[in-house]
Amino acid sequence: MTHSNMASKQSLFAILSRQPWWLSVLVAGALFGSAQLFLPGMIAAAIAIPFLGIACFAGWRQMRSPGASNVAATLERVRGMPWENFSAVISEAYRRDGYAVTEVFKGAVDLKLDKAGRTTIVSCKRWKVAQTGVGPLRELLEAKKAQDAAECIYVAAGDFTANARELATQKSIRLVHGAALANLIARVERGTGGWFRFR
Repeated sequence: MTHSNMASKQSLFAILSRQPWWLSVLVAGALFGSAQLFLPGMIAAAIAIPFLGIACFAGWRQMRSPGASNVAATLERVRGMPWENFSAVISEAYRRDGYAVTEVFKGAVDLKLDKAGRTTIVSCKRWKVAQTGVGPLRELLEAKKAQDAAECIYVAAGDFTANARELATQKSIRLVHGAALANLIARVERGTGGWFRFR
C-alpha cells in the first residue's frame, strides 16, 4: 500500500465516514460552539458545515448497509451458494467497482482485478470455512509476490483467527468478510434485481 493510499484511509473524512453519522453532527456542534467564542457566526458555521456533510454521507452509507440480522441471513445464504454462483457474484461486484475482472482459479488466486494500471489478486474459493488461519493468507502473499500484484484481497463468509488478522494488518491484505461481504452481495443483488439471490 502506498503512503498516499494509507494517508487517504487515515484522513479525518475517512475516519468519520466509517463512524455512526451522529458523531460527525456532534463534532460539527462542538466546533461551531467553540468557534463562535472567537469568530463571527458565519465563519463559525462555515467551519462546521463540512462535518454536517460528512454526517449526511455517513448516514446515507449506513442506511444502504445491511443491518445485523440481514448480515447474518446474507452470510448464511452465501455459505449455501454453489461455487459457480459465489464466484459470479464476487466477479460482478468488482466489475461494478470499475475493475476489469479475469477469472484465474489457479492456486491461491481466483480472480485478477485490473484498474488504472494496478493489479489486485483475489482469493475466495474457501469462502465457506468457518475460521481462516494464516496458511491461506501466506499462500495469497506468495502469489502476490509471484505475480507482482499491487494488492491482494481475501474473501470469506466466516471469521479469521487472531494470527490471521494480525498478518493481514502487517502485510496489508484486505479482508472482505462479515458486514463488508454482506454489503458487497447486497449491492450486486440490488443492481441485478435479485438475479443472483436464488440462482
